[in-house]
Amino acid sequence: MADTARVAAQAYGTVRSAFSSGRTRPAQWRVTQLRGIERLVTEKEPELLDAMAEDFGKPRAEAWASDLAPVVGWASHARRRVRRWMRPRRTWPGITNVPGSAWTVPEPRGAVLVISPWNYPVQLALAPLVSVVSAGNAAVLKPSELTPATSAALARLIPEYLDPDAVVVVEGDAEVAGALLEHPFDHVFFTGSTSVGRIVASAAARQLATVTLELGGKSPVLVASDADVEVAARRITWGKLLNAGQTCIAPDYVLVERPVADRLVEELGRSIEQMEGPDPARTRTRIVDDRHLRRLEGLLEGSGGTVVRGGKVDHAERWVEPTVVVDPDPSAPIMQDEIFGPILPVLSVGSIDEAIRFVAERPKPLSLYLFTKSRQVERSVLEHTSSGGVCVNHVLMHILPPELPFGGVGDSGLGAYHGRAGFEELSHRKPVLRRPFKPDLPFVYPPLDEKKERILRRVL
Repeated sequence: MADTARVAAQAYGTVRSAFSSGRTRPAQWRVTQLRGIERLVTEKEPELLDAMAEDFGKPRAEAWASDLAPVVGWASHARRRVRRWMRPRRTWPGITNVPGSAWTVPEPRGAVLVISPWNYPVQLALAPLVSVVSAGNAAVLKPSELTPATSAALARLIPEYLDPDAVVVVEGDAEVAGALLEHPFDHVFFTGSTSVGRIVASAAARQLATVTLELGGKSPVLVASDADVEVAARRITWGKLLNAGQTCIAPDYVLVERPVADRLVEELGRSIEQMEGPDPARTRTRIVDDRHLRRLEGLLEGSGGTVVRGGKVDHAERWVEPTVVVDPDPSAPIMQDEIFGPILPVLSVGSIDEAIRFVAERPKPLSLYLFTKSRQVERSVLEHTSSGGVCVNHVLMHILPPELPFGGVGDSGLGAYHGRAGFEELSHRKPVLRRPFKPDLPFVYPPLDEKKERILRRVL
């Protein structure tokens, strides 16, 4: 415990000193760090892919596409625009301050703690760092202990490519995270479960630190009867099988209108067969550990629905066969807890309005997916549901555009990042007002009489 506290204190002290020195504020430092992130991911791609394969058998092409390529794109986008984002923004000073001027200046929040998860161990460690350094902050990064090879790779490589005093990696478990949270960081960026997010938010509140909480939730898929069912099934399957369903924005369950429900289930089975290929061992990502595997097995056993495809659990390989469960009990754990695995419940509904009510009665999800050709249906779903983000006629893809903010709402998170949204999230927009010495009108000063009051009432 003493060693943990010492490591946490040393890491915090290092980044606090780096930030206090002013070295992280200039645009050139920010550009250099962003270029460093690009170079790290590009030059050390084989090493990072090997680490993820060792941790949970992630296929290399999938790991590159989901963990590495997006980070390069986001870092490059920020690097090309950060000088523009840093400019002050002028605003109207109000009639009472004419002829004054007003503007806002984005300033760094300071020392930031980033606690990243295991499911996308490179992307969800480095993408927050893009926002952190573009806004001119220093950071301690605590990767997940559940992916030890990737954590060790990041700890070894980040000092080679980024300022080693301003970006410090600390490895360890929840005890280490707890020790870090005892220090007065200016901002805490956490990605993980809603339950742990509450703990992190509480710890940050004791330090009066601002927070970004990227959490989870049960992201629903609504399939209208006018949708292209074959395409919808293919895209839903792709989103569900990616990373063995261990994705915070994975399609968690499907609400499909009854006229096309049977066909959708049939097409889901066909799509799973095609995407698994003749040798599933080459395409499957393992469940991260035995505890998560047993949890998924329990969700299946208590679903109250009909398993129409899959259902097998391989403890030796830590695999769950891609599974479709039709009409599970809405009160069962599989419909209450985030699944985070390759299991897809499908419930038939009488109408999209019924699906909207189903979603609205539950905690706000991180993402919502809708498949329809109708703009009217689209407008209705957008108007009557709340979620962190929405993707129409596809899944997952809404996180890629660098200028679309990514974040949750309610139980699925607080704050957003990517692109300029991330820069703003990790900045304090400081308001500035300048007044000239003249004119200095006497009627604004006490003592206030009736005449002065009449003048003030005209101008205020």
